[in-house]
Amino acid sequence: MMNVVVVVILGFLTFSISVISSLNSDGVSLLALKSAISCDPSEFLSSWSEFDSSACHWNGITCDENQKVTSISLSAKNLSGYIPSEIGALSSLSILSLSYNDFSKPIPIHLFNATSLHSLDLSNNAFTGFLPQQITSLINLQHLDLSANFLNGSLPQDLTHLTHLTGTLNLSYNRFSGQVPANYGKFPVTLNLDLRHNNLTGKIPSVGSLLNQGPTAFSGNPFLCGFPLETPCAEPEVQKPQLTPNQEVEVGFVGKGKSGNGSVAVSLISGVSVVIGVMFVSVWVLRRKWKLDEGKMGKEKLEKLPEEGQKGKYVVLDEGFGMELEDLLRASAYVVGKSRSGIVYKVVAGGGAKVVAVRRLSEGDATWRLKEFETEVEAIGRVQHPNVVRLRAYYYASDEKLLVTDFIRNGTLHNALHGRLGNNFPPLSWAARLKIAQGIARGLMHIHECNPMKYVHGNINSTKILLDDDLQAYISGFGLTRLVSGSSKPINSSTKKLSTSQIIVSPQNSTSSCTMYVAPEVRVPGSKFTQKSDIYSFGMVLLEILTGRLADGGSELEDDRKGLESLVRKIFTEQRPLSEIIDPALLNEVHAKKQVIAAFHIALNCTELDPELRPRIRTVSDNLDHIKLQ
Repeated sequence: MMNVVVVVILGFLTFSISVISSLNSDGVSLLALKSAISCDPSEFLSSWSEFDSSACHWNGITCDENQKVTSISLSAKNLSGYIPSEIGALSSLSILSLSYNDFSKPIPIHLFNATSLHSLDLSNNAFTGFLPQQITSLINLQHLDLSANFLNGSLPQDLTHLTHLTGTLNLSYNRFSGQVPANYGKFPVTLNLDLRHNNLTGKIPSVGSLLNQGPTAFSGNPFLCGFPLETPCAEPEVQKPQLTPNQEVEVGFVGKGKSGNGSVAVSLISGVSVVIGVMFVSVWVLRRKWKLDEGKMGKEKLEKLPEEGQKGKYVVLDEGFGMELEDLLRASAYVVGKSRSGIVYKVVAGGGAKVVAVRRLSEGDATWRLKEFETEVEAIGRVQHPNVVRLRAYYYASDEKLLVTDFIRNGTLHNALHGRLGNNFPPLSWAARLKIAQGIARGLMHIHECNPMKYVHGNINSTKILLDDDLQAYISGFGLTRLVSGSSKPINSSTKKLSTSQIIVSPQNSTSSCTMYVAPEVRVPGSKFTQKSDIYSFGMVLLEILTGRLADGGSELEDDRKGLESLVRKIFTEQRPLSEIIDPALLNEVHAKKQVIAAFHIALNCTELDPELRPRIRTVSDNLDHIKLQ
């Protein structure tokens, strides 16, 4: 009898091992994660079965064509447990998102063996301990969010070794202590740095990209001081050493603050740093509008806005808008974007009941008087269409100009197509892409035809197309090219309309990242944007939608450096397979092949080198609307 029991047990174990061995090594690692999870109230992981031959259809798991796990997305599932070391064995894992759960214990060192990680989001959990130095092994990491945990110790200086970390570094709401490492100034300016609500101390180093950060990045650390915070660092009175020729010079900038004699000193090493320091510190001293406030999200408030012999002027363009200046002053504000046209804030008022976007304009070399600014902005406000972001209000003062628009919450088309650090957008279907393209065309048609002055957008690209939760497209940035253009001076009294034929191309208008969207005839400094150049830009966006490639993506495959338009045109001219250029995410939608080809032809017509050969936007919109989903 005993022998029978032993045989049965051994047989069961053999069967179990053979079943598990039918999974590849990635599946076995995921089962280790499931075993480490002690609580799964929604039974989200019930589909993770050791009896499956593949883990690729399990909830929250995405694989590549080789059945290798590329993404684990388990956010907000109320899971409790810890991360097992086996997750580090997932060699193709690029996204790990465990945010808004109750994972605890220290972050395992072996997790950082998963060197393919591009995005690591462990925010809003209960992880403890130090942040291991081995995190620098994640050489491909672009987005790191460890906020709202119980991590402690000093900030790792070696994080700057993560040279691809260009999107987000969020270490807020933890228990990190010590000083902000000076070499954090080596992070790129584009990095969204968030160190709020820790126990950091000392002076914020005034070097490199740290000079570009607003107070949002550092608030909630009561013992931090210096720019951009409003807490000046105490200057030692006892030690006042005299300068010798070999010592660094500390350049002081003194301006009037609340006490009337506040000052900030910035140590600058090079001439370039001096220029940057003067610019940013002057802005801080003269325009301290965003005031720190305590709160869960690192809240900011607008202080009293500047005056020019009189109070600034706040104008509501939409009678039903219902948000006055005082609402903005009391609201919480979060930086959501920076560009040449200024900083964009998400402003949340009324306990979350009202959410708007506020753009603080950077005027460039343009100098707008009140009446001229009113004329321009109110003309923008009259352009109202379901596919154009609505301007609701504006504020004018001599050195402060704000535009208040609707907040479109689902990000940009660029993020949806190419992925954003921390944004787990699923691939857009053909139906969604067609809907987006049709919406952009309708919005641009309204801009072009709503006024006899023949309005021009002047900066159509995928970052200017916003998407809502239903993937409805909204054109943003209309009028900004004129308002911030360095070569676009206020128009005279005889032409006080938003005649954007006055928009002139300057070197600032044609940055390398956006040049491929600009029509060839207006890439020359001094040229004027036209409606035909808008058509070219729209065609480039449409090619981006169809191929999933960046506008300059053609040079990645061929060394002609002529961009996406040239590559697509060549493939069509040589009658090569469509699979060479279409977004791989669309290949499975075989039924849409004829529709996709029709859309390609529309895009190629829009991007003709001769502007006279490009169709009007009404024709483009009609042709896109004629593409019917089957």
